[in-house]
Amino acid sequence: MSDGAPDQLKAWIGRTESRSDVVTAWPAAALAATLDRRDPEPKPGAALPPGWHWLYFLEAAPASDLGPDGHPKRGGFLPPVELPRRMWAGGRLEFKRPLRVGEEIRRESRIVSVEPKQGRSGNLVFVTVRHTVSVGGELAVVEDHDIVYREAPKPGESPPLPKPAPHEASWRRELVADPVMLFRYSALTFIGQRIHYDLEYCRKVEGYPGLVVHGPLQVILLLDLARRQEKRPVKRIEYRALHPLFHFERFTVNGNPAQNGLQAELWTANPAGNYAMAATAYF
Repeated sequence: MSDGAPDQLKAWIGRTESRSDVVTAWPAAALAATLDRRDPEPKPGAALPPGWHWLYFLEAAPASDLGPDGHPKRGGFLPPVELPRRMWAGGRLEFKRPLRVGEEIRRESRIVSVEPKQGRSGNLVFVTVRHTVSVGGELAVVEDHDIVYREAPKPGESPPLPKPAPHEASWRRELVADPVMLFRYSALTFIGQRIHYDLEYCRKVEGYPGLVVHGPLQVILLLDLARRQEKRPVKRIEYRALHPLFHFERFTVNGNPAQNGLQAELWTANPAGNYAMAATAYF
């Protein structure tokens, strides 16, 4: 980062943005199909599962406003961080009431922190955005979204050391997020980031061996696992991305409910049994 950049970036703290949308049925039906669910067709008034608000409030930047990675160019609402790699680092979601098909919804977004740091791989900038989603003035979702910006990979740079996940899980699904699933999710959320569909770009520019499984898709899969196993809806989830997953890996989606029945530890794990995404869900 250039001299003075941290102070310039911190000037973005407090910046706000508002978006409005309508909960339409088609994105919900399409995400259910992407998750290999056979849910009934969503009718007016049907409740969305937790986390599916990510299907709405999509940013439609013109093609000329996109950067080389497929993301909108830096600046605007998010700070103009010069570091080239942008990723989901983690977040916290609280679900106050379900969103329902046909409702008019509004999202207010505010940048609450910008923190430059020094990591093992070089300079980092963490940006946290708070989103609040409401229906007719009634609060429905509160989300803190952590974004990390990183330097480009250096030649011969080794990936971060993995962290072993628990061997045993009361809940477990095994699947592959193949290119079709990644394409469908990217299309549904209008994510243009090339690491999810451009294999040559992944290998030659980002240094990844394969297409990267979206962080939010992994969170959706964790919430979907809890939905398959628990009658009670998730009220809150805290999650953290620990290691990338790739399109050729057969990975697991796991959960261990606590003895008190009030929460569950959730995680995705790669074929070696190491964490990719770790989360705690509260019912």
